[in-house]
Amino acid sequence: MRRAERVVVVGAGVAGLTTAVVLAEVGASVHVIAEQVPGVTSLAAGAMWGPYLVEPKDKVDQWGQRSLEIFRRLAEDPATGVRLTSGIEASREADAAPDWATTLPGLRPCELAELPAGFTAGYRFTVPLIDMPIYLAYLLRRLDALGGTVERRRLASLADAGPAPVIVNCAGLGAQSLVSDPDLRPIRGQHVVVTNPGLSEFFSEDTGLSPDLLCFYPHGDTVVLGGTAIDGEGDLAPDDKAAASILARCAEVEPRLAEARVLEHRIGARPTRATVRVEAERQEDGTVMVHNYGHGGAGVTLSWGCAEEAANLLAADGGGDGR
Repeated sequence: MRRAERVVVVGAGVAGLTTAVVLAEVGASVHVIAEQVPGVTSLAAGAMWGPYLVEPKDKVDQWGQRSLEIFRRLAEDPATGVRLTSGIEASREADAAPDWATTLPGLRPCELAELPAGFTAGYRFTVPLIDMPIYLAYLLRRLDALGGTVERRRLASLADAGPAPVIVNCAGLGAQSLVSDPDLRPIRGQHVVVTNPGLSEFFSEDTGLSPDLLCFYPHGDTVVLGGTAIDGEGDLAPDDKAAASILARCAEVEPRLAEARVLEHRIGARPTRATVRVEAERQEDGTVMVHNYGHGGAGVTLSWGCAEEAANLLAADGGGDGR
């Protein structure tokens, strides 16, 4: 990719904005087009670093570790919304620590006395927590400082994003229609944001494939409570019954949350497919198309690794210079 080459990035969720920043930092003239800025699904994320039911494992491990390295650096600046936070992931069935946690500092098995009632195993570790509204605003500022531009517009097709020698598709669930991907489906997620009654550590239950999640992530004065994972459901309307269940599950583990005041509900549709799609193709008119979507519930976790892979694909292809 030549320096100052025009690149259009479609989508302003965490994948799109991170990819836009990475490309701008290697010299591209980046223009982001998205209907929602920032994307609502990314705004709704909890968010804790950790691969969440996503494949292919070898690439996911690579992308996730690269993102972890960058998030650790970002945590040195409070303005990014990224903080290294200690906490527990627990299970109601005896189990080993998740593979992705083995590289995290401070990893150790929990004593039974550390676990809430009903849990039989757990691991304590330190991991990046990301306050998504603050973090996405930080990415937008960083892109602006690099000369990148943002346009709020709904696209009927990726062709509408041009003319540009390079188009990067980070449309998330929007890729269903933009590239007619039948493998892409929504998994609805809902979080409840409450006032923080004094929590400083996160808690997450390993719920496997259950649609009912249990986690809470403190972000200063607020706590994000989760959650749901409704496969095939993309409706973004608040579900009061689901919200009440989320509050009840979290308060059972941490009773102080029972009296916390509800501030807002955050709903998103995780763009999910059998494998994350990060690949390049050249169109008949010579346009280079790079796809970076389908991250499911691991969009934040994989964001920097996938963005750098997208940039590497463009470098290997030669961008839009006709090679």
